[in-house]
Amino acid sequence: MTRSWIADTSEEIEHPPIPIGLNEMAVPRTMIILSFVVIISLLTSSIWLALEAMSFQEDLEDLFPKNTVTEAQLQEDGRWAWEIDLLFDTCDSRLDDWEWPDSLSEQDDVFLYPGELRCDWEHQGPGDGASVVIYNRGNTTIDLLLEIIGGSVIFKNEDSDNLLLNGLEGGDSEIIEISLTEDITEKDITITATHVEFQSTSTINLDVHLFKGSTERQVHITDGNNIEVHYKLWDADTDEVLDEGDLPVTGGDDSRYIKGFGWAAIGLDIEEDRGWIQDTGTTHTVLLPPPIAYGNSDGHELQDTWLRFEVKIDRAAL
Repeated sequence: MTRSWIADTSEEIEHPPIPIGLNEMAVPRTMIILSFVVIISLLTSSIWLALEAMSFQEDLEDLFPKNTVTEAQLQEDGRWAWEIDLLFDTCDSRLDDWEWPDSLSEQDDVFLYPGELRCDWEHQGPGDGASVVIYNRGNTTIDLLLEIIGGSVIFKNEDSDNLLLNGLEGGDSEIIEISLTEDITEKDITITATHVEFQSTSTINLDVHLFKGSTERQVHITDGNNIEVHYKLWDADTDEVLDEGDLPVTGGDDSRYIKGFGWAAIGLDIEEDRGWIQDTGTTHTVLLPPPIAYGNSDGHELQDTWLRFEVKIDRAAL
């Protein structure tokens, strides 16, 4: 007689082993565990990002305490006290809402220009550069957020389309190199300068129209490059030729000359032989207002004169 507790079939047949991966309960359990892991990871990441954002905000507030200045202190004659310019002599009224002055040097105004500017930039390929100038025309030290809107151009030293300009004192100016990051035929960008405490209301704009030049060059002069140039200098109001000659110059800050001269060399272009075999250098024409010309040279005969420079690169250091 067969005992009731003895099975008529073998254990393997009655309870066959379940192949790995086919256990129907294992999959839901694994998914549940993975879901919990993902949720915990997301929560941890969110908390970390929130803490980092709070830390950044605190750092920003430490750098720029709120309510340290009033809007009235940051304005002159109803305008925000800073101006933004491209060094090229290719600028005009941004919105066609003002006319170019007949005489720049005889303006009876604290500002250099009657309003915001729109400028053209003829580039010679990726890596080409230009100089942007920020002027503080007021008496109060300002902290500005600069941004390039539209892509393809960055602030060279920051490798970014954003820049924080700290502590620009009243009457001072700052020149900043921008750089083209890709090959474009034609494009419009806007560079903005906004006070850190009044970000919703204090933006000053500079529109820049980029277009590709007829001949691309391989070498683009940037901050710190040593070159030799031929220059010609005019009074921008009278077109009187004031000087002409050849000079060595360092792109960017060059203490041997007026502030704007070295920055006028930024973005000059030349072929790979750097002018030692063939003459392939490009030419810039730049407009220098007094603050970056002789404006700080008390008693100089050109102290109040706007200067127009034509600068051609002859050779660059190998």
